[in-house]
Amino acid sequence: MKINTDGVLLGAFVEAVAPQTILDIGTGTGVIALMLTQKYKDVQIDAVELDSDAAQTAGRNFANAPFNNKPHIYQGSFQQYFEAHPDKKYDLIVSNPPFYINSLEASAKQMNLAKHADTGFFDELINRVAAHLNPNGECWLILPLPTSAMVKSLANQRGLHVQKVISIKSFADSDPHREIIILSPWQTKKADEAFIIYKDVKVYSEVYRERLRVFFTIF
Repeated sequence: MKINTDGVLLGAFVEAVAPQTILDIGTGTGVIALMLTQKYKDVQIDAVELDSDAAQTAGRNFANAPFNNKPHIYQGSFQQYFEAHPDKKYDLIVSNPPFYINSLEASAKQMNLAKHADTGFFDELINRVAAHLNPNGECWLILPLPTSAMVKSLANQRGLHVQKVISIKSFADSDPHREIIILSPWQTKKADEAFIIYKDVKVYSEVYRERLRVFFTIF
């Protein structure tokens, strides 16, 4: 669970205009937070992680990162974080959240924490995001399509609008299996787009290589 395609795609795609405050919910080992630190040099990044082992690893990664503006790690749930910081507002909130809903749970406890949630989890997540986004802020999430549809509905109920959807496909002739959705309190619809990861089996597409080039040494 240390690095995964969903996480690096989200980190690579995020685009924001001069954000000053960023929150990464479910940071894991801190990959997305570090990618955003690399993108935005003068920004305060807070990272929340429930699993204690992952949070400790993220803390070490942040401390050892070659950036002046180190992200801050908070070990606990996002509910606990917001209760401890009720007045904090963010220009950008990002999350690669748990997304297997009502499915057979994995046997490993840490895998369950990382990948399993229920509808109530997302209801509370969107509720908290709506309360802690700045008026011009955005929330970027990466989700499987069924979960994405549910989250869009929840967002609408909380006064958040879908600004854009990026459909992620493994191959050009594949159906999308993930969506990056951008939510915001303001309503200005941007053009949706599609993104293809592979041009052949185990061969990354040029758009994938270009998108990740500044983050991956293999490109």
